[in-house]
Amino acid sequence: MNDHSLINFLLSIAGAAALLIWAVRLVRTGVERGFSNQLRLWFRLSANNRLIAAGSGIGAAIFLQSSTAVAVLVSNFVTKGGILAATGLAILLGADVGSAIVTQLLLVRQSFLVPLLMLIGVALFLRSENSTARQVGRILIGLSLIFVSLDMIRAATGPMVANPGTQMVMGYLGRDLLTAFVIGAGFAWIVHSSVAAILLFVTLAGQSILPLNAAAAMVLGANLGGAMIAYVLTLSASHASRKMVVANLVLRGGGAMAITAFIAGFPDLLEWLGSEPARQAINLHLAFNLLLAILALPFVGMVSTFVGQFVVDKTAVNNGLLPTSALDPSALDRPQRGLDCAARELLTMGQKIEQMLIAVEPLYDTWDAASAQSILDQDAAIKQTHLDLKLYLARLGRSGLDDDMGRRSMELAATSTSLGAASDIIARIMLGLAKRLDSQNLQFSPKGRKEIGNFFDRVQHNIQLALNVMMNQNPAEARELIAAKEKVGRVEQKLQRYHIGRLREGLVESIETSNLHQETLRALKQINAGFSVVGYPILAKSGDLLKSRLS
Repeated sequence: MNDHSLINFLLSIAGAAALLIWAVRLVRTGVERGFSNQLRLWFRLSANNRLIAAGSGIGAAIFLQSSTAVAVLVSNFVTKGGILAATGLAILLGADVGSAIVTQLLLVRQSFLVPLLMLIGVALFLRSENSTARQVGRILIGLSLIFVSLDMIRAATGPMVANPGTQMVMGYLGRDLLTAFVIGAGFAWIVHSSVAAILLFVTLAGQSILPLNAAAAMVLGANLGGAMIAYVLTLSASHASRKMVVANLVLRGGGAMAITAFIAGFPDLLEWLGSEPARQAINLHLAFNLLLAILALPFVGMVSTFVGQFVVDKTAVNNGLLPTSALDPSALDRPQRGLDCAARELLTMGQKIEQMLIAVEPLYDTWDAASAQSILDQDAAIKQTHLDLKLYLARLGRSGLDDDMGRRSMELAATSTSLGAASDIIARIMLGLAKRLDSQNLQFSPKGRKEIGNFFDRVQHNIQLALNVMMNQNPAEARELIAAKEKVGRVEQKLQRYHIGRLREGLVESIETSNLHQETLRALKQINAGFSVVGYPILAKSGDLLKSRLS
């Protein structure tokens, strides 16, 4: 092969792999934006049954095209105490199986699927006014591009089958399974998608480029790499959440290493998994994760408890550390840098309020004086941050700001005020409501508590979206945030109607907690509105916001 042909080959493979990675991310983004609330509801309903938890993990991973995305979502539930670490581990084991099923589905297609999926997807995305329909369009476009990228890989690798140099390199990987395993884990980590990595390896095996033993080792290595992605993404999560993710890493990564060693000793066993190399490699991935889930599910409690002994509780370690501020006094004579410092401080403020909201929900079920005091202390700290931020922006304005910087300064001050109000609602109203439930020995009706829990989840999801908008200033996400605010208002009205319906039925629990129920819904709606403020300046700048709703 001459240099020109080699360069064309490398460009073709790199381009096809890049398209595959991006297409998988496109599908995941569509599901996260369009159906994340439904996924969160699945996880909440699976809290009391490990088999249902594993099933919900399978379904979520199929929709999200990623077990890593499931791990991040479940991490939020474990952090706020909505589900136990053992249940979360059961969901992750199911998600690993779901991710393996995804790779099976993406290798089976008909020629008409690509144009059909692309046609419907583009039509939905460009023509639909409904946000959910647009995300369905995004998902269909992503699926069609996955198929296109796999065809590109097959076309690019076709001429390489008989190349002596290729056969020599790939033959070495077939003899050195440890190196193949490490390459598989590293590639999955680099592309941040075990699905994309495994599809690439299996396609190369199907083209007879990659020996079966090497493909099997790389597929198993990608399982370790996929588990490592979730581990790194949740490093700052709570102890319980990290315990769950580390347990999954130990099980999935350790199991992958063990099976690789077993294959090195008994390579003929792969013939049981299919008649063709590609089918054998992809079936190995599914069989490994399915076997791991079956063997580990009965012991998820024991495994998570054991692993928890070796996971450091960073919250406890950091208790003695002094809080730091992003408001750098030395930046006051450099307005743009000063505004960036204020924006960073505002983001930290929003993250602290998010943690307050996560901490207050369990108090509606079981009152804990220490947790309540922690929320009050955090509110006091946020009030001080709000004051410091206003004074910092005022001092920044003394040096003279141009129109754009002055507008940005006012936006930051207004957002700080809205977030401060959200913190006050949690500490003053919601904490008071939880205390009244405890002091009067009251409980919401089962339906009422479930509705409030689901509404909590919806608002928390919107808060996370708002924090993303604060970081990236993305007009598309800002538009999604404002649309979510409108939807929260409609959902709140619907839940109020449901509550009134239970009052008409004469349910004692609903009557006793009526005011507490309605005030909680209103408080959550106000908190959501406080965070949604961050989207308006971005939409005003992009021209997506009407100046008035009056006709």
